[in-house]
Amino acid sequence: MAVTRRTFVLGLAGTALVPRSPAYPFRLGVASGDPAPDSVVLWTRLAPSPLDADGQGGMPHADVPVDWQIATSPTFGKVVTSGTVQARYADAHTVHVVANGLRPDAEYYYRFRARGHVSATGRTLTTPAFDARGRDLTMLFACCSNLESGYFTAYRRMAEEHADLILHLGDYIYEGAAKPNVVRPHLGREILTLPDYRRRYGQYKMDPDLQAAHAVAPWVVVPDDHDVEDDYSGVFRFDDLPPLTPAQWVTRRTAAYRAYYEHLPLRPASAPVGNSIQLYRRLYWGRLATFHMLDTRQFRSRLACAGGWKVCREADQPRRSITGAAQEAWLLDGFAEHHGTWDILGQQVFFAGRLDPTGVGNMDAWDGYRASRARIQRGWQDRRVRNPVVLTGDIHTAWANDLKADYTDERSPTVGTELICTSLTSRGDGTPDTAVPGQATNPHLRFYSDRRGYCRARITPAQLTADFRTLDFVKLPGAPVTTLKSFAIPDGRPGLHPL
Repeated sequence: MAVTRRTFVLGLAGTALVPRSPAYPFRLGVASGDPAPDSVVLWTRLAPSPLDADGQGGMPHADVPVDWQIATSPTFGKVVTSGTVQARYADAHTVHVVANGLRPDAEYYYRFRARGHVSATGRTLTTPAFDARGRDLTMLFACCSNLESGYFTAYRRMAEEHADLILHLGDYIYEGAAKPNVVRPHLGREILTLPDYRRRYGQYKMDPDLQAAHAVAPWVVVPDDHDVEDDYSGVFRFDDLPPLTPAQWVTRRTAAYRAYYEHLPLRPASAPVGNSIQLYRRLYWGRLATFHMLDTRQFRSRLACAGGWKVCREADQPRRSITGAAQEAWLLDGFAEHHGTWDILGQQVFFAGRLDPTGVGNMDAWDGYRASRARIQRGWQDRRVRNPVVLTGDIHTAWANDLKADYTDERSPTVGTELICTSLTSRGDGTPDTAVPGQATNPHLRFYSDRRGYCRARITPAQLTADFRTLDFVKLPGAPVTTLKSFAIPDGRPGLHPL
């Protein structure tokens, strides 16, 4: 049955009562993100048929008005702000509402109404005031959710944490064609066009566990390679599969950036312009923590020595950059602010040095851009950053690393800490293995796990506590989550301290 405006306003049509008729437009759930002290982004998409090949979700060509509300409780007894926004056909009827006029350091609930239906209710938070210490922060970070590799149970366990903030560090979707003998096959061919990308997002976002994680807390997101194409770097492809002309590759990258913005709770400043998108940005959790969110794909130099694991002198060339000059300067300026107790870099690929005795390293990680890494590490040392912490995804396994001034000298000072979350599903169930690969020649690599899961960080002025949360299986649904290992990073003492 249709829901009237009266029941929408009074909050009597809860999530459990929303009719799931064929015309129900909120099948992809709701989300919020990029919180500030006085505002937050609210997101939804109208798509009663998210898997339609045209990428329009079964919606008409017309724009559609969408009502939204924010309240202080999930019953919506006190609505603090509301409005109406147009869901545009040209944007696949996605909605990005910047809800302003909110109180800092506050919890809110939100929902949408369109075409006589009410969405699920989402919970969100604003950040503490810019100059306030604010309360302690519980933050989760995750990456690499390949639908074909398993069930998104880790997203459900993240939702159950009831955290304050969730960071997603890339590979929100995977671009490949449907494969045989997988847990949950992708639909259709490798995605190349805007309708392809929209349909793939529709397939992923229909997952109820992913929807639960989005609905419980604001997200801050950055993409990695699979959100566009595996192992791409800047304007360069890693290989020519499938074969594309230069113009077709630009079209594909443009479509990927547009679909990424359309389907995630990003501010209008991140809306793509042409074939580029502005995604590096800062988020302040009062005086407690500054999050520097990086984009290590779009502006990087081409992979050194044609990529892969190589002995590669080209990786040391000073002109090479994984961030691009503008983003590097922006990051160094941020280090000089000294605004928060903790300076946290949210980024995509393995940061610490990880070379074998012969010099073999991963050219798709920071080892392929060693001068770039050195400039950034020297930058935070020269600017006397008290607590630099790098959060990383991509590698499909969990790691914890001490960051060294000189990775070839184990006596070199520890100048920072890296925490690498494992994948949510990519690589499947994994193994119980916790032996750190290459530790004999890289003693700064302190922890490893081949299980799936995510990381939880509890941040206070005194220390950051990191818990590696793991699941024993993802090829079947319903796995419980356990803490495999925990570390503390005390204020002013870079490096890992086991708990």
